[in-house]
Amino acid sequence: MFGYSNVGDRCLRVLHAGGAEVGLVVTHRDHPGETLWFSRVADTAVELGLPVVYAEDLDAQALAAQVAAAAPEVIFSFYFRSMLPSSILESARLGAFNMHGSLLPQFRGRAPTNWAVLKGATETGATLHRMVAKPDAGTIVDQCAVPILPDDTARQVFDKVCVAAEWVLWRSLPAIAAGCAPEQPNDLSQGSYFGGRKPEDGRIDWTQSATDVYNLIRAVAPPYPGAFTECAGRRLIVAEARRRTAPLSQPAAAPGLAVDEGCMVGVCGDGGLIDIRVLLESGRSVDAATLAAWLNLSGPPP
Repeated sequence: MFGYSNVGDRCLRVLHAGGAEVGLVVTHRDHPGETLWFSRVADTAVELGLPVVYAEDLDAQALAAQVAAAAPEVIFSFYFRSMLPSSILESARLGAFNMHGSLLPQFRGRAPTNWAVLKGATETGATLHRMVAKPDAGTIVDQCAVPILPDDTARQVFDKVCVAAEWVLWRSLPAIAAGCAPEQPNDLSQGSYFGGRKPEDGRIDWTQSATDVYNLIRAVAPPYPGAFTECAGRRLIVAEARRRTAPLSQPAAAPGLAVDEGCMVGVCGDGGLIDIRVLLESGRSVDAATLAAWLNLSGPPP
């Protein structure tokens, strides 16, 4: 089993509870400076008494040798950060399977939960599929949908996806073990591929519509890096927000940050408003009075 993050943790526990003999767990070392808000697969493997190695400690040849020595019937990948080469995939007699955090073929690629929220999707889910050389392109074994509510953040949706992944794996295990896993078409023409996201992608463009701005805030809200804007030379993260229906007491001069009757507000290009509930600078909370002072120093929003 190759895995990382909460989906890796929960799916490893499903394998163990389902009676699978896990011969080897391969996971990642945490990145320096990474915010560890998720479960560590290495800790889970140790708890369950399973052999575990870190992918970063082995070159490709050594990793392939470790997998071959385990003589796998099946290989699973649960939120592992790297593509597995064909030489490893082909070493499993009954095949290799990946758990992807979307309803394939939608939102293939990296950060599927974040992209689903960013694009305003109303549902997503977890899909177990056969692994092939092309990412997220193999036939579908099973999938389970979860709703994305209008104010859900990506973290809240990710927690739902974790449960969906558990359910999909649990009900798929018997057929996979018997060598008769279902094969449903994965029509790539019906979905899109999305790449990884960088912290800079969280920069807010206040000239966009309120819907687009709000979706960005929800999609990258902490524990992800957060949607950010700048004021008086300071980078500010909009950590929590809601759409606002009440009008401003006075019209805004231009899109951007504003303070209205003691409330922090984001004014968007279509005239829509964002009620900013938590604003952070370097991890510290910023209140409306402080923001108002900074806005006076910086002048009108650009």
